[in-house]
Amino acid sequence: MTDLFTRLVVDPSREAVAEGAILLRGFALSFEDRVLPALRSVIEQAPFRHMVTPGGYTMSVAMTNCGAAGWVTDRSGYRYDRHDPETARPWPALPSSFLDLAIAAAKEAGYADFRPDVCLINRYEPGAKLSLHQDKDERDYAHPIVSVSLGLPATFQFGGPNRIDPIRKYALRHGDAVVWGGQSRLFYHGITELKDGDHEILGRMRINLTFRRAL
Repeated sequence: MTDLFTRLVVDPSREAVAEGAILLRGFALSFEDRVLPALRSVIEQAPFRHMVTPGGYTMSVAMTNCGAAGWVTDRSGYRYDRHDPETARPWPALPSSFLDLAIAAAKEAGYADFRPDVCLINRYEPGAKLSLHQDKDERDYAHPIVSVSLGLPATFQFGGPNRIDPIRKYALRHGDAVVWGGQSRLFYHGITELKDGDHEILGRMRINLTFRRAL
């Protein structure tokens, strides 16, 4: 890890967020030409939907999934399900371009053995937000999270292992990737309310790809 942190000091495209967490500025841009068509294909097969939390709250963020399973929430709880509950069909396969991007970002952040089996896809429209939470529905926390931002800029919040820990904020732009694992794997994080705008490719929205090893 010494070489990695030396690079963080001299390369402004890499920013240390916390122990085990790194922001890679513009990392996904070189994958864009392959990722965006694959994204459209996944959405055609499994359209976005606004899920309901166990407490009955309809999420402002619209979601879908691809890979071996999908993260879902309803009145019965949070979980991974191998089938889309709206169609009873398996979720779309994880596109090779998604897999290549996730593996490359994880390796760049020091997690050379990461190979995701699921991708959560979130769509933020102006006014949508994702409150502070932990990613803890996966079976093994030894694997990192890889999060890729596309479309409108957003403010990413990253805290600590407790909800009341101090929050640091980072401006995320199209093509940025955040990778966190190790000591920061269960740190609280979220997205503040998305401001209105018009991205030249995706229009009035932000798409977030979140890669995990869930099963």
